[in-house]
Amino acid sequence: MKRRVLGGTGISVSEFALGTMMFGAMGNADHEESIRMIHTALDAGVNFVDTADVYSRGESEEIVGKAIKGRRDEVVLATKFALPMGPDANQRGGSPLWIKRAVEDSLRRLGTDHIDLYQMHRPDPDTDIDETLAALSDLVRSGKVRAIGSSTFLAESIVEAQWAADRGGHHRFRTEQPRYSILTRTIEGGVLPTAQRYDMGVLTYGPLSSGWLSGRADPTRGHRVATAPQAFDLSVPANQVRLEAVRRLTELAAEAGMPLSHLATAFVRSHPAVTSVLIGPRTPGQLDDLLAGADVELSEDVLDRIDEIVPPGTEINPADNYLAASPAIGDKRLRRR
Repeated sequence: MKRRVLGGTGISVSEFALGTMMFGAMGNADHEESIRMIHTALDAGVNFVDTADVYSRGESEEIVGKAIKGRRDEVVLATKFALPMGPDANQRGGSPLWIKRAVEDSLRRLGTDHIDLYQMHRPDPDTDIDETLAALSDLVRSGKVRAIGSSTFLAESIVEAQWAADRGGHHRFRTEQPRYSILTRTIEGGVLPTAQRYDMGVLTYGPLSSGWLSGRADPTRGHRVATAPQAFDLSVPANQVRLEAVRRLTELAAEAGMPLSHLATAFVRSHPAVTSVLIGPRTPGQLDDLLAGADVELSEDVLDRIDEIVPPGTEINPADNYLAASPAIGDKRLRRR
């Protein structure tokens, strides 16, 4: 497994990172099997493991904690905060009040005394980013966190956070974790160049586009259909367009002599801004398939043909980013009195 340096942190991470959203009630409820999958990834050279407090309401973090017990020094451990962990308004977001509680909860569930990368899962329009960065900087200084990052921030939000860190003398976000796949390429125009400008490591998620690029016979009947039906409904014209794109990409993968899933992950790894690609398997078979594509590289010809099918900087169905919209658009409180 090849490694790259995570932005300006100096931390060496594998080109594949293991995403654990599917471990727990949201996906694979078998703790022992999930633990074995984490060990399989570590044994294959993956040293970067990413989770979040909101994944199965902390269950994913607990599974990761069990899996890395005795192997903590092998792992670059990342988790996230900010999405709702309960009904109370103070159980979410980027306020210092919540951050101080959330990090202690994550440390307890993970069974560790420090987190290598602590990420803000989504922007919080209700909290001044200066307040958030001040609280996160306290965690870095205390040794509970080694580095901080953002996730699914727009380019302008990344810049705002960088400027706020500079003005306030805070630790700055060293990484960004955006959604990125052949079918969702909008970040190529703003987010990725911005991350490069600030020497941020980029840890991408969703390379298989919620199963559309997994290579299964019917991509509209996967595990994620229940959580994001709008992204799979074939009565939606954009999904018909996407189905045709997947057909053409499947043919291209076959011509290139690889499974579609390997084409998809190799495409994301090929972008110079990307440090590590999150793979999020739910079953051992899915993990084995993805690990087998860790060293696949795409030729210029194949990359050009991908561009013909899905042009750079575009996305076929905006519903893919159902949790990544600008707060100014997605939160009606911000546009109605």
